[in-house]
Amino acid sequence: MKSLATILALAAVCVGAVAVAGYAQATTIVVGGKDFTEQLLLAEMTTQLLKHEGFDVDKKDGLGSQVLRDAQVNGQVDVYWEYTGTSLVAYNKIAARMNAADTYKKVKELDAKLGLTWLNPSKANNTYALAVRASNDRINSIQTLSDLAKSYNDGQHLVMALDAEFPRRPDGLPALEKAYGFSMTRDERRSMNSGLTYQALRDGLVDLALVFATDGRVKAFNFRLLTDDKGAFPSYDLVPVVRTSILKANPGIEKPLNDLSAKLNNDVMQTLNAKVDVSRKSIKDVARNFLADNGLI
Repeated sequence: MKSLATILALAAVCVGAVAVAGYAQATTIVVGGKDFTEQLLLAEMTTQLLKHEGFDVDKKDGLGSQVLRDAQVNGQVDVYWEYTGTSLVAYNKIAARMNAADTYKKVKELDAKLGLTWLNPSKANNTYALAVRASNDRINSIQTLSDLAKSYNDGQHLVMALDAEFPRRPDGLPALEKAYGFSMTRDERRSMNSGLTYQALRDGLVDLALVFATDGRVKAFNFRLLTDDKGAFPSYDLVPVVRTSILKANPGIEKPLNDLSAKLNNDVMQTLNAKVDVSRKSIKDVARNFLADNGLI
């Protein structure tokens, strides 16, 4: 027969376990997301993942970048996936060029003062990139942006599709031309809506196009990205960011988010984005299948 002390100890353990489980269920975590495919996918994956961990989740996605950032700083959103370069340049107004590691370290330090904790960075870097068609014989020898600069300087007439903003952004064409020592003429540019640059390249209307590195159409359209061998473009590594007070109150959030972050890279995000944008699969299904296939739920 168990002693009274043993029975009381077991009862205390059971009560504690119930309290922890009940606390997780009673805590509502607000998950945010921006208004484009990659962010909608990440918000849905985070929602499903945290629900699987026992949290009550309220999802608020489809928000503009600055609106979402302000909502998190003001305590209206608890967690969302942010890009290191966005925090560095857009939110913290730092224009200095930094490598990926230093960018992450800097935004982690600066945003900690605002009560935000950056968890482990993924290997997905949704930065600017220049893409070419894999089958374009005129450009097969060009593998890096240094190769591209040499081609322009040697007088090779290559036409680039880009959006209207890129030539004016300090981290856009001016930074690219300065870093690699070349300049483009106006007749070598085709300015258009950012979404149309992919179609123009696919259809052979231009030789190369400005794209985002994790866009699903890069893989779906069989594009090849030129290597930014001098690091002219800022790093936009994808990282889960959590309000520090929420993280302290709910330490069970950290591990699953870091586990998800460890599964993400450019190829993975291109594939997931393409399933939504090209294959027209539902965001919920794509998110659920990825989490299940990777043992996260």
